[in-house]
Amino acid sequence: MNTDRWYYRVFQSAPDLIRALLLNRSGSTSSLGLTPDDPGDRHYRFEAPELKALNHRLDGVLWPRESTGCAETGSLEFPVVLLEVQMHRDPGFHHRLAAQTYRFLQQHPQVVHWTVLVITPHDRLNLGPTEALRVFLEQQVRWISLEELSREPDLDPLLNLLTLPTRPKNELEGSTRQILASRPDLSTVVLPMLVQRFPELTEEQIMVIAGIPREEIRHTRAVQDWLAEGRQEGRQEGRQEGEAAVTLRQLARRCGPLSEATTARIQSLRLEQLESLAEALLDFQGPNDLAAWLTSHS
Repeated sequence: MNTDRWYYRVFQSAPDLIRALLLNRSGSTSSLGLTPDDPGDRHYRFEAPELKALNHRLDGVLWPRESTGCAETGSLEFPVVLLEVQMHRDPGFHHRLAAQTYRFLQQHPQVVHWTVLVITPHDRLNLGPTEALRVFLEQQVRWISLEELSREPDLDPLLNLLTLPTRPKNELEGSTRQILASRPDLSTVVLPMLVQRFPELTEEQIMVIAGIPREEIRHTRAVQDWLAEGRQEGRQEGRQEGEAAVTLRQLARRCGPLSEATTARIQSLRLEQLESLAEALLDFQGPNDLAAWLTSHS
């Protein structure tokens, strides 16, 4: 499931959701009270910049709106938020997170107040060593465990939206209907996620889970497009996983056994990067060639 792209769409649709997450860490679960006429984009706007010098692509940056008076610098109330979604084990994640954070700050010296927010499925992922980065990870990074978030009572529908990729399937119908009852406009992000979670179901069955009348699929072109997009993303992710598996086998033959960190790094590459690596490895003579390629493409 291409969760990075899905979360991109979530925060693009409702950027002020980032504020709910920041406030939620203090223990508050009060409703945001947002409606389709008030979609929740008064304080933040979303973008996903690429840090070109090292080819680091952030999952998202939430910038305060001009109306906050701190659009470029951030403030204590409205900091600039660097968003990362990490759903899989990656022993190199902590160091990469620190590197891309400070690379971003180097490229944006006007930023004064900032925070990093990392969304993970739970707190048991192996994301690498922490000792050298303890101050950064504990004081400058906020961690959101979707497992813990989903257990909170009276969870706001927008916060509930974030838990869809990891919620047990028997809870998805109730959660989906609660979300769409509050924000029908979020069908654009809910339906593709359901399609990816249930690739074996028909479009009509997906609509039943979402609580949308079946007849709407026959009359609403947008719904058909969203469902088709979800299936396309599912096929794309399947291709990525298959390409990664083949590439890892070829690399093991040419470079010997790969470390856990290197394997995770290769599995996280985009499809076009994997295709490039599959072509380049034909000329590799050993692990040094692989290390050099990863350095130049990370």
